[in-house]
Amino acid sequence: MTIRFDGQVAIVTGAGGGLGREHALALAARGAKVVVNDLGGARDGSGGSATAAEAVVAEIEAAGGEAMANAASVTDAAAVEAMVAEVMARWGRIDILVNNAGILRDKSFAKMELADFRLVMEVHLMGAVHCTKAVWDIMRAQNYGRIVMTTSSSGLFGNFGQANYGAAKMALVGLMQTLAIEGAKNDIRVNALAPTAHTRMTEDLQGLPLEALGPELVTPGLLHLVSRDAPTRAILAAGAGGFERAYVTLTQGDFAVGSDAPEQVAARFDAISHRENEIVPDMGAAQGMIELTKAQKHHGS
Repeated sequence: MTIRFDGQVAIVTGAGGGLGREHALALAARGAKVVVNDLGGARDGSGGSATAAEAVVAEIEAAGGEAMANAASVTDAAAVEAMVAEVMARWGRIDILVNNAGILRDKSFAKMELADFRLVMEVHLMGAVHCTKAVWDIMRAQNYGRIVMTTSSSGLFGNFGQANYGAAKMALVGLMQTLAIEGAKNDIRVNALAPTAHTRMTEDLQGLPLEALGPELVTPGLLHLVSRDAPTRAILAAGAGGFERAYVTLTQGDFAVGSDAPEQVAARFDAISHRENEIVPDMGAAQGMIELTKAQKHHGS
């Protein structure tokens, strides 16, 4: 079944180049009206210009699509709200939000300035919060919405020199998990995309065949995550035409109480870590339920 977005409106942040541009072009090619948001700054977040967003809009319009450019910084909640108000005034609805905007300020943690840590968190995490908050009530009123957070393997699994970026990207997974639960009753489906792609964000990476990592090879996964038949609470990894699922899991663990409980935990750490019968919890309360079950079994109740 062909995935189409006719009659739908999509906002893509960081869409002036790289992954965001590919997402915006693909959504427009399949019928969506697209808001191309991009501050137009450098990779480290400095500077700004509407030129990049306007260029992508011109591409969309030249192909027969409909789009509008916006150069608001996602760190500016008021500017984001103004963007959303402008979209609603023009098109009357917002169906899709792709939180893609991001910057890099890479350094080892020992050498990293706290200002660089805060700025990366502000752009990636709070930028997604600002944009999502601005469209949330609109999607609730519509009883329809599709939201994607752009996470990263650096957040899911760590990467040297990216403590700030990794922290922000894993925080987006937690945001996605909770919003997917809260949005379910209004058919707001929230997912996360972990891309591997050759963009200006990855141009310094060593050891990757960058020619095989075109950003256009990630976008098919994004289109599924924002489609009418999208899953919710999925972490989809994508790169070089490959697609994988990542999960946050919980082992069944073991039980330890008493004055020597620390020593029991140490002695049984392999058993606690054993992945047989691990689960993907429906919500955070699952941890407490597993732990209470062990306690009740121990006390014979």
